[in-house]
Parts: sequence; structure tokens; C-alpha cells
Amino acid sequence: MTSQASDQESSGKPPTARSTPAREGFPFTDDGAGNGSRPSDDRGRHIPADIELKWQRRWEESGIYRAKDHVEGKKNWFALTMFPYPSGDVHIGHWYAYAPGDAHARFMRMAGYNVMHPQGFDAFGLPAENAAIQRGTHPRQWTLANVENMRRQFRLMGNSYDWDREIVTCTPEYYRWNQYFFLKFMEAGLAYRKAGPANWCPSCNTTLANEQVKDGKCERCETAVTKRDLPQWFFRITKYADELLQMDEIEWPEKIKLMQRNWIGKSEGVTVHFDVSAFIPFAPSYVATFTTRIDTVFGVTFVVLAPEHPLVEKLTQPAQRKAVHEYIENARRQSEIERTSTEREKTGVATGAYAVNPLNGERVPVLVGDYVLATYGTGAVMGVPAHDERDFAFAKKYGLPIRVVVAPPGWSGGELDAAYVEPGTQVNSGEFNGLPSKDGMQRMAEKVEREGWGSRTTTYHLRDWLISRQRYWGTPIPVIYCDPCGTVPVPVVDLPVLLPEKAEFRPTGQSPLTLDPTFVNVKCPKCGRAAKRETDTMDTFMDSSWYHLRFTSAHDRERPFSLDSAGAWAPVHQYMGGAEHAVMHLLYSRFFSKALRDLGYVKFDEPYKRLFNQGLLIKDHKKISKRSNPLNPEPVVEQYGADTLRLYLMFLGPWDQGGDWSDAGIRGVSRWLIRVWDLVQSGYPSPQPTPKGPASMEGGDKGGVSGADRDTTRASHMTTKRVVTDMREFRFNTAISALMEFTNKLSETQAAGGVSKPVWDDAMDRLVLLLAPLAPHTAEELWERRSHAYSVHQQALPVWDESLVAADTVTIVIQVNGKLRSQVVLPAGVSEAEAIASALADAVVQRHMEGREIVRKIYVPNRLVNVVVK
Repeated sequence: MTSQASDQESSGKPPTARSTPAREGFPFTDDGAGNGSRPSDDRGRHIPADIELKWQRRWEESGIYRAKDHVEGKKNWFALTMFPYPSGDVHIGHWYAYAPGDAHARFMRMAGYNVMHPQGFDAFGLPAENAAIQRGTHPRQWTLANVENMRRQFRLMGNSYDWDREIVTCTPEYYRWNQYFFLKFMEAGLAYRKAGPANWCPSCNTTLANEQVKDGKCERCETAVTKRDLPQWFFRITKYADELLQMDEIEWPEKIKLMQRNWIGKSEGVTVHFDVSAFIPFAPSYVATFTTRIDTVFGVTFVVLAPEHPLVEKLTQPAQRKAVHEYIENARRQSEIERTSTEREKTGVATGAYAVNPLNGERVPVLVGDYVLATYGTGAVMGVPAHDERDFAFAKKYGLPIRVVVAPPGWSGGELDAAYVEPGTQVNSGEFNGLPSKDGMQRMAEKVEREGWGSRTTTYHLRDWLISRQRYWGTPIPVIYCDPCGTVPVPVVDLPVLLPEKAEFRPTGQSPLTLDPTFVNVKCPKCGRAAKRETDTMDTFMDSSWYHLRFTSAHDRERPFSLDSAGAWAPVHQYMGGAEHAVMHLLYSRFFSKALRDLGYVKFDEPYKRLFNQGLLIKDHKKISKRSNPLNPEPVVEQYGADTLRLYLMFLGPWDQGGDWSDAGIRGVSRWLIRVWDLVQSGYPSPQPTPKGPASMEGGDKGGVSGADRDTTRASHMTTKRVVTDMREFRFNTAISALMEFTNKLSETQAAGGVSKPVWDDAMDRLVLLLAPLAPHTAEELWERRSHAYSVHQQALPVWDESLVAADTVTIVIQVNGKLRSQVVLPAGVSEAEAIASALADAVVQRHMEGREIVRKIYVPNRLVNVVVK
């Protein structure tokens, strides 16, 4: 507080009410106390610590946020924010994600919905295991201690969670159902095991899915990723590639849809078989290449295989074997991102073998190149340097021929200075010469299929989901290996396969489960002989792919979830969280929903109807980080209260665009909230004679209503419309701004007097009700102090009268020949004739029309008059 305010309070004299300019960024004015508030009356000061703890206890005791599957007369609304990993503390980034998400849930509850807003913990993961290695603490201990701490911190937020539905994914009660779904996927052919190259993080000592490799590095520790050949378990997500591309029925940000489409990467083209029978006499004696530009096939001057391609070893000639092996070893040390970077020069090495182009019979050299991936297409590409920029550079580097087969307009037959990649005319293409290349594509594809040289093909960038992890702290894969019986699924009745209590953590690259003979050595459930368990655990994205469904019946011991409960709540009506999960969690959840639908567990296709992505919260223009740029919310809550922190985070700017933390900014929000508290507490400003007409929420008889009543009622209804409309669209910042402006208006009305008690009471109730989703503790306390029944969060949102919020006047733009020349303020709903007459009477407009003939007059109601002259 300022010294002036302190002196006034110590003297016992109230400060003189005066209006000072609004502080920067805040559309409300101080009232003379220097802190945006009046000293509170004897009904009490705003002391957040007292009221917040009081209401958090009351909400929990009364169970008002416990959702029932069905409430008569109400539609269900499942509001869910992506559940957190229990890293230790709820940091300010959590607040930025979860407090606005809670405001949405509270808003929808007051909008008349039966809302379920649960919380849980995504509790398996690598940090817990790393902590075990570093601190000598068991991952379970570390994780559950963090869960308990974060549970306490989440309660400080005042969120309306249904804690009875809490799930913790590292508990056997949850992960047994991961194992159950794994077995069902095995039965359906959606889970399979194969050996192959896997992304390997040498620091984390585990495999990574393609989606977990960022710019060639492990997304978690940023260590360069290499390749290892390992037997791995996969989920067949590629079966749903086409269906995953269909996103018209979900209300998601376009950028997320685009990221998923690009990741799935559908390409349509032709697979062409290049004959290598001279080097491999037994079938299959060809290299299959995939191309989206079959019109360029006559320009092929080399073929390139991925280093991992199974034919490399067979085609490599003795003289080239050493060079090829060295090249492959180097390629294995590179990530797929590095190998395919467009900024990196293409490299290759000759195998000494040749392949024959089936369309022209020409022999072309076969090379190995690390820019070709075994996981995309066929793992082999045809090199057409005249019509591919990188092939052009590659051919120049290695002295390979460059043959033009699609001529650019006006081509004279000479050499090209650069690759020509646009459509053109077929040349040097045998029977297809002279055709437009578009027609050439069609005719060549037909010939390839007719002659049995290949086929039209659709390929995808998307690869099957690698779920194997060589870690302890995850869901054990429920499989047993028996020499006579092979791979045997654990019987459902034997689930869950429990993680052993004791585990030895060594940074060896093997799962700690391999070191526990009591876990590994079991009897085969088929034949009863000695067998061994699978020691890999599941990718933790398994846990989050279906967790929303478990929330619908969190304590069901007989099944993963009740079909009836899932039908009542799912799919999630509103999902909220970060955009960084676009091609991992969100894609895997979509796959899971479609797979569960096909297996008969759900009746819908998509997990989340609507998605909203919050932006990034920063401080001092830098990302907030526990290590480099920390911001602990608990001291902020101690100083200002949870409601102030909630409001400030939502006031920073559009939620989807993020914001920059400012200590001065939160002080401004604190001043405003205290001002609201004092305003509502201060009571009716001054008694006035009852007006002749009723001063109701609907506006009453204007003929008998005072000017103060009319203005206050209008402001109340306009604010209601603005706040409700903005809240529906997640525009929390502008909703709060509207409430600040409303506070200004009410403060002015209070100072001026003249408003009737019914109108004042209505304005106060509206202010508290509209504040409730945003500042739940303060609103609850004020609602009680206004002698209303518990709870404000079980009340309906106030409504508005559209006739009271309509503008009295409109500003109409006047154009002459489409150019802005003037504007005029007229009554709302003005007729066309009156609007045009006013426009023509405008002096500026007359000057621009002088000496010209009016050809046409255009009127857009309440917006524009355009006069066309010549």
C-alpha cells in the first residue's frame, strides 16, 4: 500500500473517493487508496488464506463436484485437461494449463451441464527410474511421494476435480488393463513382435518410438539417437492410416490436424521392379522402388538402397564390400532426421551391382545411400537427376548421367542448369514422347501394371507404434516365451503381471527385470514346462491412450471400464492441453479409440470431440524452467491467494497464445479483486425512492425507470453477454477485462447514487456469478455473504435481454467509389433512405462527388454506404 493510504487508515479517516487513470493493461481505475481498493468495512477484509481453505474443505465435504453418470434434465459434459506426470511439484506451468481448464469446467456446470472434471497422474516413466539410479530410491516410492505432494498442491488451486475418480497409472489396478488390452490386440493381430533396427538412446538406455526422436536426439535428454537391432513389440497403427487422416468430425485446431496428416504422410504413386537377376539368381530377383513421379522413369540413371535394405548384402560385390560395410556402420550412428535433412548433402557408395530399368532395358548402377530409409516406401528409390533437386546434386557429385525426360516449355535439347520438377512434355521416353507429363504418368502406370513390372501403390510415412522399452518402471508386457510352445500370452485370469517389489538398477541397456530370476523364470501356461517372461515394459503412451475411458468408471474391478458409463461420458467433450503431443499422445489415442471400437468396447471413433491447446507461459521473455528460470507458485499463493493467481494467468492474454509473467501485472489483478470484494461487501449505496415501473433484470418500463437504473441494467446485461460469450470461446482475458470495466461502472454508480435496490442487487449478483468460474473461492464467499444458498457454483449463469444490449447508435462508413471518405453516427436500425441521405449530405462526401454523376448507391445495413460516381 502507498504511504498515503497507510496514513489515512491509521487516522481512521476513509480516503476521499476519486478517479485516477487506469493502470497500464487494466481497464479499471483506482479509487484513491492508491491500490485500487477501499479499506474494507467491518464485515471483513479480503484475506485469501482464510476463505480459500474454508471453501476447499467445504467443497470436498459436500461433494458438489462428484459427478453422477446421469442427472435428470441435464446433458453430460466431460471436461478434461491432459493429466500430469508426477515430477515432484505443481509448477507455474501446471497452473497455466489447469486453472483455465477448471474455469471452463465450472462455467459449463453453471451453463446447466452435468460436468465431470477428473484428475489423475500419468505415473510411469523414465524420470522415476533415473531418480532410482541417482538417489537410490525405488521408483514407486519416488513417484507416490510426488503424487501425494502434487495432489496437495492441486487442491491449493481450488479446482473442481472429482477426486473420487482419480487414477494413478503405475498402480496394478490401472496397468492390469493395459495388459488386458495388449492381449486383446494380440488376438486381433494388432500387436506383433519382430526384429529390426530401433531408435536407441545411449543415455536413457532404451528404445524410442520415431515420435520420441526430435531433430536426431532423444526428446527427453537430448542425447544423439543411434540404431540397434532388437526384437521389438509393435502395435499395428498403420492399419488405421487412412482412417486417421479423416478429421472432419472433430473440432481440433487446424495446425494439429495438419501435423497429424504430415506425420501419417500418405503418398500415392507406382512401385516399379528393377531386375537384378544377374546378381541374385533366385527369387525375388528385383529391387522394388516407389515413386510418385512415374513420368520420369525413363530418366533413371541410378538406384539407391537404404543401408538397412535386405538386398544390400546380396548385391554388394567383393571389391566393394569393405567400403559398403564402413558406410553402413557410419549410417547407423545417424538419426533418421539427420539422414533425411534437406540441408545435408546426399552421400552414397556403389555396390558394384547393376539393375535393369524394365521400361527401357537400360542397366543402371545400384548404390547404398543413407538418405533412403528402410522404413519408408520400399527402402529403395530410383535416381532421376534431371527432375529431382537432390538427385541432380548427387549425380553431379558422383559423375552420373543426367537425362531430361520431361521437357520444360521451350526446351531446346540442351543440358539443364538445375533440376526441372514441374509438369512438361515427355521426351526421351520411347512410345510416350510428346505426351503431356500428366498423361504420361497415367499411361506409364498402366503399362507397368499390364506388363507385371509393378503396381500402383499407396505408401505412408507413418510406421507401426513401437511399444517395447528396456526399462523397469512401466507396464510389464504379458507374454511368456516357451521353447516348445513359442510366444504364449499370459492368461487374462493371471493378470496383472506385477512389477517385482525389488529391482536392481544398472545403466546397462537391459531392463532391470532381466536381473530378477523370480520374475523371469516361470512355467509355460500351455505346457507347464520351464519358460521365461518378456522383460520389456510398455511405452508409457500406452497409459494415456485410453485413460479418459477409465475415468468413466475408475474403480471397476471386473473390466477396464463400464460400457454404460463410457457411453454416458465419452468421447470427451472438451480436451485441453499442449500442442507438443500432436503426433504422439493425440495420435495414439485416436488409434486406440478406433481399435477399441472394432473390438466392441466403444461405439465411437474419436477420443476427444473438441481440443484446445494452451500457449507457452514465459518469464522475462524466456521459457519457465525449474533449473534455469524458475517460478514457484506457492509463495505467490501465500502472498496474493489462489484466485488472484488464477485470474492473472487468464488475464495475461489469449490462452492459446501464451503469456509473459510480470510481477507488476499480478499486483494489478490483486488490486482489482480486492476492489470487487469491497464493492460487493459495501452494500446498497444509498436509498432511493422506488421508481414507478419495475426495475427488473428485463429492464422494466423505461418510462418509469431512473437514468441510473437504466444505465446500470444495460451495463449488467451487456457485461453478462460479453463474459458468457467470451468464456464459451476460451477468451478468458477479455471476459476478465469486461468484468473490470463493469467494476468501474458500478463504482461510479455507487458514488453517484440514484440506483434502486433491486437493480443494484441484480448487478451485484451478476458480478459474483460471472466471477465464479474464474475466482471460485472469492465468489463463493461473497455469495454466502449476500445471504444466498450454497453454492454459487451450483447456480445458473445469468441471462441477458438482447433488447438491452443492442447498440443505440451505429457508425456508418461512407465510401465514394469504394474509397473511405467519411463516416456518420446514426440511430441503430436506420432506414436505407435515411442513411443514404445522411451520406450525401456529408460535406467531405460532397467534395469528392463534385462535378460527377451518381451511378449507383449501395447500402449495407448499419455498416456502410458506398456511392458510385463517374
